[in-house]
Amino acid sequence: MAQSLAPGPCGRCLSTPPAQVNTVSLFAYKGGVREALLHWKLGSDDAAVRWLLSVADNRLTEIFKPEDLLLPVPMPLSRMRRSGQHHAADLCRMIAQLTGSTWDWRILRRRGTPVRQSALSGVARRKNLRKSFYVDEDYLESIRLKTGVAGKVWIVDDIVTTGATLHHAAKALRPLKQPVYAFSLARTLLNE
Repeated sequence: MAQSLAPGPCGRCLSTPPAQVNTVSLFAYKGGVREALLHWKLGSDDAAVRWLLSVADNRLTEIFKPEDLLLPVPMPLSRMRRSGQHHAADLCRMIAQLTGSTWDWRILRRRGTPVRQSALSGVARRKNLRKSFYVDEDYLESIRLKTGVAGKVWIVDDIVTTGATLHHAAKALRPLKQPVYAFSLARTLLNE
């Protein structure tokens, strides 16, 4: 059984607020959710992830509105070329299909090839990502047209561990001069 998460900020977010206004995660990264994500990330099998999204369809339509813009956390180009996958972009596409939101992978970009986050401690993760993300200036007007006045800009990632990736991605979006929200399918629980 998948464990869903209660809304509201975590203790770390209360003491050290992230760059994004709010972070929403649907599930705890454990048990069947963890297995589904690992099968998807390591074996290219997205059936269980699609099922998780369909189970959460009502919640997703509460979170995302048609005027919202979803931006996947960019992955290093070299890793994307090797794997042939961009999980955050695929997640954006799936959510957009369910909610009517739009998504664009070209706006938020990544510099260089940092060390894999999963191999680092929390402090090292934050240092590893400093200045890793930037907004492609050619697409700033595109964001304004897509979101209009009422739309939200969302950064989307599959799993949140320390929140460092979402924080640095949100900081990179400051040129938008509008609030940025973050979403993940799952997050690790602090007490585990």
